[in-house]
Amino acid sequence: MDEQIIADIEHWLDEVVIGLDLCPFAAKPRREKRVRIAVSHATDEEALLNDLQAELEHLSDTPAAELETTLLAIPAMLEDFADYNDFLDAVDLWVEQFGWEGELQVASFHPQYQFADTAPDDPGNLTNRSPWPLLHLLREDSLEHVLAHYPDIDTIPERNIRRMEGLSAEDKRRLFPHFFG
Repeated sequence: MDEQIIADIEHWLDEVVIGLDLCPFAAKPRREKRVRIAVSHATDEEALLNDLQAELEHLSDTPAAELETTLLAIPAMLEDFADYNDFLDAVDLWVEQFGWEGELQVASFHPQYQFADTAPDDPGNLTNRSPWPLLHLLREDSLEHVLAHYPDIDTIPERNIRRMEGLSAEDKRRLFPHFFG
């Protein structure tokens, strides 16, 4: 099962995130094999927080030249977006409690991702929809570095929403087989 989860995430990362240039900073670490995809087998929040801690420690302890970022897949729980979204509060507290604030941060992706004040089928939600619930562990130093060298960083979300709005039905089936297959 882990192999299929990882394959699903790699497809999403390569075809959606990088292929549609949703994150202009993802291609280089992916090409350099500095993106880790880990699968949590947790079935309760405590076990998931322990897995998260292990991945945060691993990322923190590994030089960025070897490992830039980690995607932690959560296939056995948090299928409901509201539950996942509530769990993100615990994630933020965990990062703060263990002293990673300012060093590492966690971004969120989910199969049912829905931005506030949007309808569930709003195309903009596709920018954060992934085949599995994910916690994306990022280095803040790396983010600051790329943001300092990227023009018009504030236009990325709007640009990404326009990209999603422009996808044909066939594009959606190809890029998001879990949702439109």
